[in-house]
Amino acid sequence: MSLHVATRERTAIFSFAGSILRNSAVLMAAAMPLTGCGGGEGGEGSDGRGGSRGAPNSAVAISAKTPEWVVNPHVVPQDAQYRGKTPRQWVVSFWQWALELPLSPFPHPFDDCNRRPISAAQTGSVWYWDAPISAQLTCNQRATTIPAGTSILLVILDGSSIFLPVFDGATSLNKPPIRTFTGDQLRIVSAFANDIKDPFCTIDGVPVANITAYRTKTDVFSFSAPSPWIFSNTGGKGTSIADGYYLLLQPFPAGLHTIRYGGKFVIPAGVFGSERTIIAKDITLLIRVGS
Repeated sequence: MSLHVATRERTAIFSFAGSILRNSAVLMAAAMPLTGCGGGEGGEGSDGRGGSRGAPNSAVAISAKTPEWVVNPHVVPQDAQYRGKTPRQWVVSFWQWALELPLSPFPHPFDDCNRRPISAAQTGSVWYWDAPISAQLTCNQRATTIPAGTSILLVILDGSSIFLPVFDGATSLNKPPIRTFTGDQLRIVSAFANDIKDPFCTIDGVPVANITAYRTKTDVFSFSAPSPWIFSNTGGKGTSIADGYYLLLQPFPAGLHTIRYGGKFVIPAGVFGSERTIIAKDITLLIRVGS
């Protein structure tokens, strides 16, 4: 498929999405918000001169014969059942958690990564972490001690195509047009996930190898958004599909740890404007783990 045809198809998808905005909320979570917090000049993770940091080279080649858990001991293998769920099921669980979060008393993780403690609204032995898309951002979470034995579902870079019908009365997942919209949700989220380039992650300075193997696409899942929620003043029941790069991290040893991760969307001309759009993400997460 040529770039011209692919771009035309993608533009058609957004035209379709825009045509139904009067009766629904159709959102691409990948491209919003583009705000940062706490990553000012000269802070940890900067180049010391207020300039942008260069992304670490995490394109580490691995042998096909080497077990995944040996090469990346910090990361749960993609084909593993871990604490009752597969990595794909944990991604669904993350998105349901994120879309159902209230906007108070703490900021939403899509909006702020420093004023919201990492422990907020977390339960169980797997915690979820995401941060605003920013070209340079340090998220200092060391004021909170993560309990020993806790794993982290880390969102590297991803997108979610969300459909929330808005009627005068109650919403229901059993009513059309949600079921007929599934194919369009899938095309929207896949188009954006395919535009993710150069994903990377280092854990305490050690690159995660073969990170492109950790792309995960979910099936359609349901959620129930509060009012207000992260994308609108009015919530309700909806459906979503997610696609992108996620790492389910094994529990860390006690002490201080640094996780740096990100990548970029390289979106062809004709989607957001007449020229190609590049949206970069480079996050440094500082955490403390208890004994």
